[in-house]
Amino acid sequence: MAISMSDVDRFEASRPRLEAIAYRMLGSASEAEDAVQETFLRWQAADTERIEVPEAWLTKVLTNLCLTQLTSARARRETYVGQWLPEPLLAGDPMLGPADTAEQRESVSYAVLTLLERLSPNERAVYVLREAFAYTHREIAEILDISEAASQQIFHRAKRHVADGRARAEVDRDAARRIVEEFLAAATSGRTEPLVRLLTEDAVAIGDGGGKVPARAKAFEGARAVATFMRGLFKPSKAKRDLVGGTAEIFAATANAEPALVVVVDGRVIGVMCLEITDEGIAAFRNQVNPDKLERATRLWAAADRGEPLLTVF
Repeated sequence: MAISMSDVDRFEASRPRLEAIAYRMLGSASEAEDAVQETFLRWQAADTERIEVPEAWLTKVLTNLCLTQLTSARARRETYVGQWLPEPLLAGDPMLGPADTAEQRESVSYAVLTLLERLSPNERAVYVLREAFAYTHREIAEILDISEAASQQIFHRAKRHVADGRARAEVDRDAARRIVEEFLAAATSGRTEPLVRLLTEDAVAIGDGGGKVPARAKAFEGARAVATFMRGLFKPSKAKRDLVGGTAEIFAATANAEPALVVVVDGRVIGVMCLEITDEGIAAFRNQVNPDKLERATRLWAAADRGEPLLTVF
């Protein structure tokens, strides 16, 4: 069926919202793009004259595609090499979606995206639609073909699971930069104690190399273990230069609404490390180094106002 330009325009007007929903649902920008493209193909094949509320129709189709994708993604992640982490999005990426409220910003944080992996597909869908996009339970019930009461119950259960994770502290861009600078100064001091003082007692460090870049399969746990690892990570060596293919520049940035370090070699982003900040200190480092999950970050980095690097290493 031929699609009119007005129908294309209607879909394109919804694309940013659809991509933001799909990213929160899947934790992957590339998979989110695929889900939105498949939604467009369904829209193209539909009798749009009979669709009363296009936004609701598109959201329903997209959400159900994401639910199917989540089911297969869980099977794939069972055979994933090492730790699995979401694909990071740098500040300014339109796929981050709405950021007007603390709930919206937190829903796209690396910390919460990681916690969402523990939820069932339905729990994740209800949580994302309600918490990040303010859909009513009536609307969610229609999207998922469940009762309104079931939507409310699922949401409360999902929110409780997420709340059981550590509550982070919100920080603005200037504060994020100060935190990153303080961390880097401690990490490159050659001593463990300055790092330990910045961390919570139960701090963790997790890396995702996807089997393509060396990353420890098991997380480092505890302030001293994490501090020792970080001290070694930022110690220059020829082996590291050979591994990354040159000299690395480290920038302070924000990714997924959290303070982050962006590591760049010859214009290519080779690592994004998100810092989870709490009132007690840095609670987690989540380091994405899988090159497949950094392609979008590299594209956006090329056009970003990134300033001067904080450090040049390796």
